[in-house]
Amino acid sequence: MWENIARQLEGSLVILEPLEARHEEGLLEAAQESAIWRWMPYNAIETPESFRLWFEDAVAVSKAGAQAAFTILNARTGIPIGSSRYLTLRPEHRGLEIGWTWLTRSAWGTGANIEAKLLLLGHAFERLSCQRVEFKTDARNERSRAALAALPAKFEGVFRKHMIVRGNEHRNSAYYSVIDNEWPEVKANLHRRLGRR
Repeated sequence: MWENIARQLEGSLVILEPLEARHEEGLLEAAQESAIWRWMPYNAIETPESFRLWFEDAVAVSKAGAQAAFTILNARTGIPIGSSRYLTLRPEHRGLEIGWTWLTRSAWGTGANIEAKLLLLGHAFERLSCQRVEFKTDARNERSRAALAALPAKFEGVFRKHMIVRGNEHRNSAYYSVIDNEWPEVKANLHRRLGRR
């Protein structure tokens, strides 16, 4: 397993901190719009109890070393604005997935997601020596797919009936990846996009 996979990552717009109990209240407040959860495997904000289940699961899988969940904070205010994770950890193959990413709606279009991806990808390629970082999203999630294409991540195809979500709904998952020899171009592109803001 990687050492220091979950560590603080600092940018000018956002700071990513390993998810901890102290983040729960702020994240619950940030998660209140249903549009945030439309494409997630389950609706984490139906009730405070269901959000707590999502939160406790994220903390538990991180403590177990199966994933590494982060809280995304507004760098200026320190207020939680979302979350993301490393998952599908495969250190023996130098690969992992970035997923479970969500931001409060007021942070959409601000560059927060761009910088969060820059920080997570940079940590994966430059400190963890990954050769592959992958992403998956509901194939119908046009907003997420456009964001991944803009990295740019390479579209690899759709896994049909990949998951059962929200009890009984079949989800087709669109897969994307960035590999290590593509990282310099992706990094430069993300810096260019952040420079325009």
